[in-house]
Parts: sequence; structure tokens; C-alpha cells
Amino acid sequence: MPVIGYIGFGALENSVLYLAAFRRGLGETGFVEGQNVAIEYRWLEGRYDRMPEVTAELIRSAVAVVATPGTPPSTVRSAMQVTATIPIVFGIGDDPVKWGIVGSLGRPNANATGINFFGSEVVAKRLGLLRELVPHAARIAVLFNSADPARSESMLKDVQAAAHTLMLQTQVLYASTSREIEAAFATLARERPDALFVGPDGFFNTRRVLLAMLAARHAIPTTFASRESADAGGLMSYGTSLADMHRQVGAYTGRILGGAKPSDLPVMQSVKFELVINALTARMLGLAVPPSLFAIADEVIE
Repeated sequence: MPVIGYIGFGALENSVLYLAAFRRGLGETGFVEGQNVAIEYRWLEGRYDRMPEVTAELIRSAVAVVATPGTPPSTVRSAMQVTATIPIVFGIGDDPVKWGIVGSLGRPNANATGINFFGSEVVAKRLGLLRELVPHAARIAVLFNSADPARSESMLKDVQAAAHTLMLQTQVLYASTSREIEAAFATLARERPDALFVGPDGFFNTRRVLLAMLAARHAIPTTFASRESADAGGLMSYGTSLADMHRQVGAYTGRILGGAKPSDLPVMQSVKFELVINALTARMLGLAVPPSLFAIADEVIE
């Protein structure tokens, strides 16, 4: 029975929905856990530095393929430095060519392929939607993960360019632990920006309940990258479906188990984007959702 090495960026308790989607993708290619495939699970729990250790541990377990859905580009590159032969199926929110993971989207020239779910590429769209929901906003705070400085710096340039177009001032905050998130909100409580933009990041997704709770406590309109954050009480989210990305990673993993090579599987790009508005949170913040947003929202949580 072949063995899959599954590396989750967060922890098991935050990933039940995503695991179900991954297994559903495997099932689309004829593989069912416990029947004709086994899965070894490892969890980074938000720690980027654990990726080489965890990958090496899985390779010693003789896995046939490593699946890393939802991990940032830097951790995928770390895994590729550990093995150049065992296939890796990634799901990242950035351009894998830009980050040197593959040579081209159409024909990856290494042992890795996967899904680009456009987390970083839609920051301008997210900022515009936030401005539409909070039209009085003049100064926004942006929160990035300090544990991934290269990616944060790249996204910050995109956010600042979009903010300049919208004539918004920006205040930049960083956090890589729950305690640092709480400290960031203490700063926001003192300085009172008009809104908060939470960067697309796997760690922030694992802390979505904490982020939504603090945003509500301090009455700060906040935009997130994943719909799960809006489900947790966040004001709004815009981005691709992370559950569908995990399903696609599962399907590609199954195809590799079936004999396909990573270099023969083009990097897929997510095409399903979701705008989710939490109308209950909007009312609590005293915001009136404009009809234009109601018209294009994929879901409004009442």
C-alpha cells in the first residue's frame, strides 16, 4: 500500500474541513485512505522552520509522495531542498515561478507541481472591496506574518500600491504568534485606524477565531483572505476556496500515485473566487452593506 506524506501548516483541530476535501480529491482518482493508500500526517503548527525536519522524517518513512496544501512558498522550497526525487504536490497562494519552485506553469521542471490559489495576487481587489464596505476609511492597518519576511515584503508593495490608488494611508503591523497578534490589536486600540487588512497567510488562517474575536472586541472592520474567517465572525473575506484547493491537491496526489510525473502535470490555477460578507458583524460595527456588494457577494452570513 503506497503512503502519502501529508504536511499541514496549522494543526489538526483547525484542518478537519480541509482534510475532508483532500480525501475527496484522492477519491476522485480512485484512492481511499485505509483501503488502498495510507497517509502519514505531520503538522507544522505555524512554524516555518520545522519544514526540513518534517520532510526528512517523512522521507525516512518511505512515502511515495509529499502533499503540502496551504503552506507558503518558502516551506515548499525547503521541502525541495530535502528531496529532489520524491514528488511534492503543493498548494500555495503565490506564483510558483516567481518563487523559483517550478520553471513554468505549463511544464514544471522539478519534482514539484500543484495549485496556485492566488492569495497574494488579489490583495488590490480585497482592499477595494474593503473600501467599498467602509467608505469613510482614510487610514488602514495591514497585518503580515513576520516569520515570512520575503513574502510579507512582496505583498506589502502590492498593498501600498493599491492603497495609493485608493488614496489610503497604511500602517504596517507584524505578528507570528498568538501573543503578538494580541499585541498588534493593543496597538490598533490605541491608534484607531479605520480598518484592518489581514494578509493572506496560513498562520493567520489557523488563528482566524482569535483574529475575528479581537476585531469585534475593538470594533475594527477587518478583511480576511479565507471564507472560514468570515464564518468565524470576521466582517468580510475575498479569495479562492481553500477547501477546493485541498481537493485539487488531493486529486493531483492521486494522479501521481497512479503513475503520473510532476513534470507532466501543469500547475493548476484556482478559478473559483468567493466574496463572503458577515452581515451580523457589519450591523454590530454600524456598517450598512451597500447594494452593490450584496449583488456580487457569494454568501451573506445573517
